[in-house]
Amino acid sequence: MGPLRLGTVLLALTLTLSAGVQEALAQGCSTPCVGPRRGSLMAVGGGTIHEDIYRRFLRLAGGPDARIVLIPTAGAEDGSHDAWTALEKLRDAGARRIEVLHTRNRRIADLEAFTGPLGEASGVWISGGRQWRLSEVYLHTRTHRELQAVLDRGGVVAGNSAGASALASFLVRGARDTNEVLVEPENQEGFGFLRQVAIDQHLMARGRENDLMELLKTHPQLLGLGLNEGGALIVTGDLAEVVGSRVAVYDVTDPLHLLPLRWLAPGSVYDLGARSVILDGVEEPTPSESPPTESPPTGFPRTAPPGDAPSSPDPAYPVDPVPP
Repeated sequence: MGPLRLGTVLLALTLTLSAGVQEALAQGCSTPCVGPRRGSLMAVGGGTIHEDIYRRFLRLAGGPDARIVLIPTAGAEDGSHDAWTALEKLRDAGARRIEVLHTRNRRIADLEAFTGPLGEASGVWISGGRQWRLSEVYLHTRTHRELQAVLDRGGVVAGNSAGASALASFLVRGARDTNEVLVEPENQEGFGFLRQVAIDQHLMARGRENDLMELLKTHPQLLGLGLNEGGALIVTGDLAEVVGSRVAVYDVTDPLHLLPLRWLAPGSVYDLGARSVILDGVEEPTPSESPPTESPPTGFPRTAPPGDAPSSPDPAYPVDPVPP
């Protein structure tokens, strides 16, 4: 593509940004723009999670004697596999004081007696399952406010798989009957700890690497974050550190980049507010890695980003009754 043609394309992209995006960019925001003003968030992509991620969580919470709350509500059963796995792994990481907090009733989630453990917690781990179970029970309740209070005290709130998606302001895959539908009009509000963000997970393992591009066609103001299994983003303020496995960032508001997708290697640090890379990580490819074979959605240029080798869906995340 010649310089003239490239300049024409860039100009066209700039002019076609929606009015909402241009307004958001013009207004600016307080610092941090996207992440928590205090404390830290951990968004984990599901699958097999390395013990280092649990250890990082425990350090952020204050160490082995920190009060940890485990919320298993996203699971199909009260004693879901993912929740018990998280409990065991947190204990293996050194956590000595873990309390499980769970209900299916919004009225109970709004009671002071129920949320008492959160008032003393410095770390919360929200395990995986289905997003709608979290938003249906906890959104805009006392439990939701107490989760924010954990952050305000300088603690850490972590979400794995469905729990990771729930941390964002825009909730993806919130439908009750399927996890294949990216946007459920009746349930697209997350907890909002990451503002103007949508988070998807199990990205390459479930062939979801193009889905957030489709979301940004109708919601171009959002920043999309795609988490691979075994990987995590640790967010403090607006700075997000990539841990374990590469993360996909989807952004159509930058006219200097023709592609709305970039991949961040483990060790990378990304500024969510400025939407820019602060530090590049180091990629360690394996022979099994290969680019996705699916065609990108219409409306975006063809791209073949490097990705984690697809793996079988993790049985720790039952999807009832829809196949993973």
